[in-house]
Amino acid sequence: MIKGTNAETVIATQSLTRRFGQTVAVDGLTLQVTRGEILGFLGHNGAGKTTTVRLLNGVLAPNGGAISVLGLDPLRDGVALRRRTGVLTETPSLDERLTARENLSLYAELYGVPGADVSRRTLALLETFELADRADDRVGAYSRGMKQRLAIARALVHEPELLFLDEPTSGLDPVATRQMHDLIRDFAGRGERTVFLCTHNLAEAQRLCDRVCVMEQGRLVAVGAPRELAQALTTQLRLDLEVAPEHLAAARQQLARMPQVRAVERGENGATLTITVAQREAIPALNAALVQKGVAVYRLVPHEATLEDVYFSLHGDAVMQREAEVRA
Repeated sequence: MIKGTNAETVIATQSLTRRFGQTVAVDGLTLQVTRGEILGFLGHNGAGKTTTVRLLNGVLAPNGGAISVLGLDPLRDGVALRRRTGVLTETPSLDERLTARENLSLYAELYGVPGADVSRRTLALLETFELADRADDRVGAYSRGMKQRLAIARALVHEPELLFLDEPTSGLDPVATRQMHDLIRDFAGRGERTVFLCTHNLAEAQRLCDRVCVMEQGRLVAVGAPRELAQALTTQLRLDLEVAPEHLAAARQQLARMPQVRAVERGENGATLTITVAQREAIPALNAALVQKGVAVYRLVPHEATLEDVYFSLHGDAVMQREAEVRA
């Protein structure tokens, strides 16, 4: 057993490394995931996310380090492990010649679902993902969003303990995305099942995940709860300040004298300012100074740091340039 793990440790890696020729795809990854956790695994294309998922499922062999998933060695015990995990890849393959019902039934049998349970589970999943009315249509006629929902249903058909999701809401409309988020919460909500979520959607990760890991060029550069990371890694805080219109000039003059104020910008509303301060602790002094000068403060609201702020504070301009190139 990897040092520090216990019965509640679902995934553990120690100095995990994988190379492709001279390229290091995963570089010394040490990580632990506990039962019932929703873990977000973040990073730009090429950061090592997909390679890590393949290593954790025994599809790839590591060049170094150790792995334990559900107490098993993925490379040695891959068949046994995959009966206990569900995997949704970013580009799931479905047999488009078969119906949705046939796709789910086939995978249920492959994963060893008892024959008496196959029909019940298949129907329940088709209903959950709103595919029951198209259950006997060939998948080739499905829309992209319908195929995505079916692929997720397939990953759940054998009731896995650990679910790997790679961009699960790709191709889903807003309603289906909300339903998927509810399903993910429900899957892990009982404390017995675990979700390993790879996503580019930072708002999704912040909404769903107990912890997030940020990868950069195969290395783990940050790990923690979204709020904790935001507070630890963002060095400035933006505030919306609304004052009485006749006090706007006095407010700007007072703010210009305060060393903890880094910037002041005019808001869209004529009586609103957006202020950048060094840290949250500056807020009480800022408010007190304005009131002392006779400024009527109607509203002073901080913009809470987000996972997006964390992401770009870690990756900087290089990420923005890469993602702009991808969008182009």
